[in-house]
Amino acid sequence: MMLRQLFRSAKPLDVWLKEYATSHKNATNKRIHYVCVPIIFLTIVALLTHISWWLAVGISVLALWFYVRLSVSLAVAMLVFIVLCFGAALLPVNAWFWAAVFAIAWVGQFVGHKIEGAKPSFFEDLQFLLIGPAWVAMNVLGKTPKTA
Repeated sequence: MMLRQLFRSAKPLDVWLKEYATSHKNATNKRIHYVCVPIIFLTIVALLTHISWWLAVGISVLALWFYVRLSVSLAVAMLVFIVLCFGAALLPVNAWFWAAVFAIAWVGQFVGHKIEGAKPSFFEDLQFLLIGPAWVAMNVLGKTPKTA
């Protein structure tokens, strides 16, 4: 039983995505999320590399483990994105640049939720901070479940 829990999430990916989608129905909010969620993810990776590349790699491995437990294909897509984020982290800019971009992207997210009229999903469960990038990735790949 413990081994199964180690390798499989208690909640399936399609359930996570449907729950996330309930507060992301407005077209403008969706477009804002398609831009801001990847930027936030990128800036976190970049900021972590400014602290320690090992820390950034370690946290990335933990995030990938979360994704593997949901879907191997999702984990592969996120691995590609994480590698791209590490590449972008090599840009010759300082941590203040990444922090400013991070803050601007979060402002965008909250504007999107104001337009939507719904609070961000992570207010209910912090795991939605990792589901947001998965939701964007699955939308880009055309693999999101239909919501009622």
